[in-house]
Amino acid sequence: MVRLTLDLIAKNSNLKPRKEENVLQYLKKITHINFSDKNIDAIEDLSLCKNLSVLYLYDNRISQITNLNYATNLTHLYLQNNCISCIENLRSLKKLEKLYLGGNYIAVIEGLEGLEGLRELHVESQRLPLGEKLVFDPRTLHSLAFLFLQKSLSILNISNNNIDDIRDLEILENLNQLIAADNQLLHVKDLEFLLNKLMKLWKMDLNRNPVCLKPKYRDRLILVSKSLEFLDGKEIKNMERQFLMNWKASKDAKKTSKKKNSKNEDTHNSCNSKGNKNKQMGLHQTQKLLQSEGDYQPGEKTV
Repeated sequence: MVRLTLDLIAKNSNLKPRKEENVLQYLKKITHINFSDKNIDAIEDLSLCKNLSVLYLYDNRISQITNLNYATNLTHLYLQNNCISCIENLRSLKKLEKLYLGGNYIAVIEGLEGLEGLRELHVESQRLPLGEKLVFDPRTLHSLAFLFLQKSLSILNISNNNIDDIRDLEILENLNQLIAADNQLLHVKDLEFLLNKLMKLWKMDLNRNPVCLKPKYRDRLILVSKSLEFLDGKEIKNMERQFLMNWKASKDAKKTSKKKNSKNEDTHNSCNSKGNKNKQMGLHQTQKLLQSEGDYQPGEKTV
């Protein structure tokens, strides 16, 4: 067992204290700590590192997020490829901008309320039980979208998590980049719905989802989103978008014309039918009149 302690930090830091500094003064000025791939399984009290802004703890054995409440100046936290199953004890990190939690055992994205500065969330490739998928707590989604609308979440990576529906992400109206490759997304209509809501999204990666094999998949998404600049790693050129817009306009015009012609034809047929009916009624009335006057016998033709 290896615990991240103040002593371990002091011994292994690239920075060395000045002669006139004691250990406490030295720890207070540290801004970056890198203990990735060191078999760390727990985080001890590091409250003396008051100016810590970037913490690298990826590729370790950490199972629980603890003792980070002190780190009020933390802006970047790297915890990918650990053994974490629950997002917790982060709500006091008001300045946190980037959170990396990929490659853990997290099934529910929760516990992010209060992270007013969060701009990037990376939760790709969770090691979930067979058949399970990553889901979002609605309270967390609402928090990410509306705590500070002008600074809400802009980059989200949810790749490789067996996700089959992302329509609930519609609330993240300020999202710029969505990486959702290697999931189970199936319906183009669901993506069209989402893109109609995410008006600021300029990059989306859905590679290796079943939906990518649907007819006109790329064309339909380009047509529905004017802000999208990259789709599945491929740039959307102005010429491509304009061609599709012209094609759609032409198709819609033909459809409208056909509908109008069909309506006119129905009206014409209706008028002809009405005229024939009136003609038959007139003939019948003439026959009755002649019969009443004795000038007409059944079987005779009227002129």
